[in-house]
Amino acid sequence: MTLKRSSSDSNEKTVEFIKKKIRTIDSPEKSINLFHCLNELGDPSLVEEIQQYLRSGRIKEAKLSSSQWSAVVFVLLTSEDELNEFRLDTFVKGKNNPENMEVLQKLLPVIKESGSVQLRDCGVTDEGCAALASALRSNPSHLRELNLSGNKLRDSVKLLSDVLQDPHCKLEKLWLRDCGVTDEGCAALTSALRSNPSHLRELDLSWNKLGDSVKLLSNVLQDPHCKLEKLGLYNCGITDEDCAALTSALRSNPLHLRELNLSWIKLGDSGVTLLCAVLEDPHCKLEKLGLSDCGVTDEGCAALTSALRSNPSHLRELNLSVNKLRDSVKLLSDVLQNPHCKLEKLWLSKCGITDEGCDALTSALRSNPSHLRHLDLSENKLGDSGVKLLSYLKDDPNYKLETLYYYSQY
Repeated sequence: MTLKRSSSDSNEKTVEFIKKKIRTIDSPEKSINLFHCLNELGDPSLVEEIQQYLRSGRIKEAKLSSSQWSAVVFVLLTSEDELNEFRLDTFVKGKNNPENMEVLQKLLPVIKESGSVQLRDCGVTDEGCAALASALRSNPSHLRELNLSGNKLRDSVKLLSDVLQDPHCKLEKLWLRDCGVTDEGCAALTSALRSNPSHLRELDLSWNKLGDSVKLLSNVLQDPHCKLEKLGLYNCGITDEDCAALTSALRSNPLHLRELNLSWIKLGDSGVTLLCAVLEDPHCKLEKLGLSDCGVTDEGCAALTSALRSNPSHLRELNLSVNKLRDSVKLLSDVLQNPHCKLEKLWLSKCGITDEGCDALTSALRSNPSHLRHLDLSENKLGDSGVKLLSYLKDDPNYKLETLYYYSQY
């Protein structure tokens, strides 16, 4: 839209008319052409005011009018900078603020053009999720990352399914941690992913009570078109039966997964043993494995270390904290001293490790000292000899340890 320049009085009247018109329009999208007109008429005052708010970071403190929010949308959409990331907490004050959803609605035109949308702990309601899903459906090809963690979405997560199954959707990272997702929501989500599985690389469903719906997720994982690299199922209420379905799926398609977090799930030794069939597969390229507080004992530790001995070169991080390993941790020594082992971070906090287990670990690290960067042995049953061994380890320049925790439980 182009305006002819006329007399100064005429310009002023036109400017006032356009400003008045902007104030009557609820939709920021409909206001964009009017802001272009104001710029052509040489009156960028409203836009400049918003630019100052944005530059100073004071925008979340301001009480903006509807026309000012329209100016925010105009500034962001016409910026020379690409809209790589949208963060609602840039514009609102405090988590779960009741005003958050009003602001979300006003900024939907910006969200539609953003590659990454970060809405963690923003109090997104069912209505907000519906509006978000509708906006993303209208333009699904830009979005690469969506973080809705910490919002009580429950079954409204089903609304996202229409976005995910759109063939134009190229979403790579989806975080839904602690969203109250139920079996029904998970079913809709996995159904959508089955119809369009090739783009998603990272999925976090931790802290949701998924239960048996994890079996539905297994159908996605075993699809040869699934390229998922990171999967978070921390504290999801998975049973032995669910674990069997999950590990069976991973065995049939082990090439892509790089990170798996199953912490706070009572897998027990039987569940961990099933997982070992995946780990020992030569096609498995897993780099990070979380098994904290999984009920692993001697038997599970033996199966795990056997699997890692047969395929030790890929794993970089292993978390076995809060499992009753005791002296079976000595079995890990065979993995650590293997010259093909490239483990960089190892968590063994609260595992009941004694001086004997500590001696085996430090001995293994002496024979292969170059890779480990982080070792956590805090809150174990270490005596003076164990602490002394670890202090030598920390001070020896041959080791590359950057962080070492070993304060005793006693």
